[in-house]
Amino acid sequence: MRPIGIFDSGYGGLTVFRNIRDALPEYDYIYLGDNARAPYGNRSFDTIHAYTWEAVQWMFAQGCPLIILACNTASAKALRTIQQKNLPNKFPDKRVLGVIRPTAEIIGQFSKSGHVGVLGTSGTVNSNSYPLEIEKFFPSLSVYQQACPLWVPLVEAGEENSAAADLLVEENLTQLLQQARDIDTVLLACTHYPLLAATIAKHLPDSIQMVGQGQIVAESLKDYLSRHPEIAKQITQTKTVQFFTTDNAADFEEKGARFLGQSIRAKQIVLTSE
Repeated sequence: MRPIGIFDSGYGGLTVFRNIRDALPEYDYIYLGDNARAPYGNRSFDTIHAYTWEAVQWMFAQGCPLIILACNTASAKALRTIQQKNLPNKFPDKRVLGVIRPTAEIIGQFSKSGHVGVLGTSGTVNSNSYPLEIEKFFPSLSVYQQACPLWVPLVEAGEENSAAADLLVEENLTQLLQQARDIDTVLLACTHYPLLAATIAKHLPDSIQMVGQGQIVAESLKDYLSRHPEIAKQITQTKTVQFFTTDNAADFEEKGARFLGQSIRAKQIVLTSE
């Protein structure tokens, strides 16, 4: 097998994988969640790079010619180093893509006011990756960020519909919207946040639209493979999907089913640095 690899620090990447598989059902896939070391949001650049590079190398060893970092924090803090330093030195024929650039390429098309809010982890927000990337494609767009450090732990604990989640979402949205009156689009810049979509929508004014990443990333990957047939032809097409986690497999199966919307079977693996 030469599958497409999908990596996330935890379960959130399953929301992106669901859209990718819907758009490209013929391919084989491996999903890896580094649940034992999640969340990544508050960790340093060096630590996130080290963890992500370990995962990428493991997935290469499983035969993946192409890997999607379905994690905004890993995309923000590790992708550039992996693409510019690690791959040319060790795996020049492999490709690793993220979720920030595809989103930045299109997010400006959603806004009429030219003011966009970004909700993300502390790591994603502090990296300033979204404003920097969006400026390349929409230089006149104003971008406002709000870190939501407790949202991922809430979702992974299954508390997305709790009173605590409601209060936190309301508080963080208020903080975001206080930055500018003209925000008309809010980007969910974390793959965990779709599970909070109903609560987020509850506290957003009707004039503000909420944008998720799953479909954007899936369509971008579809376009990438059409433009890079040399990569596409390397990927096997038997519709096989395998799930792996660095933590307890049974726990991953139970919680992962909420994110993917179907039951799954997973295996536990151990990541080591090389």
